Amino acid sequence: MAHLTLLQLNDLHGYLESHPEMVRTGAGWQFERLGGLARIASIFAEARVEAGGAALTLDNGDTFHGSYVALESKGEALVPLMNALKIDAMTAHWEFAYGPAGFATLAAQLDYPVLAANVFRKADGAPAFDGRRVFDRGGLKVGVVGLACPIVDKTMPPSFSEGLRFEIGVEECRDHIKALRSDEGVDLVVVLSHLGFPQDVQLAKDIDGVDVILSGHTHNRMHEPVVVNGAIIFQSGCHGAFVGRLDLEVETGRIVSYRHQLIPVDDGWPEDPEMAALVDNAMAPHRDRLSEVVGRTTQPLHRYAMPSAPMDDVLLDAIAAAAEVEIAFSNGWRYGAPVAPGPVTLNDLYNIIPMNPPVSRVDLTGAEMRQLLEANLESTFAADAYAQMGGYIKRCRGLTVFVKLENPKGERVDRLFVGDEPVDPERVYPCAFVTTQGVPRRYGTGRRDLQIDAITALRRWLLRNVVGDGLRPPSVIVV
Repeated sequence: MAHLTLLQLNDLHGYLESHPEMVRTGAGWQFERLGGLARIASIFAEARVEAGGAALTLDNGDTFHGSYVALESKGEALVPLMNALKIDAMTAHWEFAYGPAGFATLAAQLDYPVLAANVFRKADGAPAFDGRRVFDRGGLKVGVVGLACPIVDKTMPPSFSEGLRFEIGVEECRDHIKALRSDEGVDLVVVLSHLGFPQDVQLAKDIDGVDVILSGHTHNRMHEPVVVNGAIIFQSGCHGAFVGRLDLEVETGRIVSYRHQLIPVDDGWPEDPEMAALVDNAMAPHRDRLSEVVGRTTQPLHRYAMPSAPMDDVLLDAIAAAAEVEIAFSNGWRYGAPVAPGPVTLNDLYNIIPMNPPVSRVDLTGAEMRQLLEANLESTFAADAYAQMGGYIKRCRGLTVFVKLENPKGERVDRLFVGDEPVDPERVYPCAFVTTQGVPRRYGTGRRDLQIDAITALRRWLLRNVVGDGLRPPSVIVV
């Protein structure tokens, strides 16, 4: 009987220190302070000792992007910290925000490989990354296949994927598993995926021979794994607030038992001194600026609800005011640690929208607004899991949208109002947005970037308003 411990970190989004998080309880949501790489280092170290060297530490990506420190350094501030965590392999998603060349520069500094079997160079069709790696742990040969997020060249800015092509990865994964089983004689196959939980469930149905799928992208806090076609699938939240651990007992290439833990990264874990020093070194140049109080909120700001999110309500109010319009759109982002009632800092604003894009304005017809919302609902709730492009429902302001999620593609928007008036399909409505994910370029006319960025718009709005005063009902209502 052989033992293997799998340790998972997914969707860190550049969060180096502990921060407020919302957790579900029997009495509803409550705030806890979770996360921090210094605590995670202690969790990993203890698990490796308990495993007697038979541990494999894997990172699902969305690691080097998502916080001010990550963006300001194009991910490089995190390199010594992630190397110190002794990661064995990673895959990727928002890392491509620095462009393929920027990500390649970042990856070259890591002590571990980026695995992405589903990313190819357009010029010659060759793989852009290694697709798999074999690790020897505790007398077992473990094959790991990496799958990067497949939406990079479909819904994200073109600069992210210049010269690259992204596939779902079903056939590529099947080919790598065949090679691992037949040519390299592995005992176990692990898929390190950034497809998203629904897609990983479908992947497990479509492919035989997978023992474990470490899932990422959709930020699921899975207290128990699911088993699909023999594959154990689990995911461990986001922002480094939780670590996933899976202990396996293996006999003759077969998992005979397992134990899963979703480990809260709370103050019950001591901070590793070496990692704490590395974190402080990365944060020190920015602490004073990021700790500036820029406003107040009387309600929790978060993105932990599907139809609407208080965090995006604030962003939408700010960009609508900056563009001098009533209607505004943001993207259905999931990332961004919640903000507890009380002071709002500049660091909180960068967590809300770390890219800090310009506020833009575009003229949309009523018909285009409906089309935009229908397209977003399809990409979120498509019956085909592989057609789901991640994210939540697109956030909006100035509209009231009644939706029926069970309806077929193109028929989910039941009614659409501006104020008390039904939207006129032919009327032109001026709208504000941030990033092309807010209003894709195929929609609208008169598009122009304003001379104000999202963070400045938020700061100006917070000078005049306390978040939570004059709360409005959700813009998207599921009926």
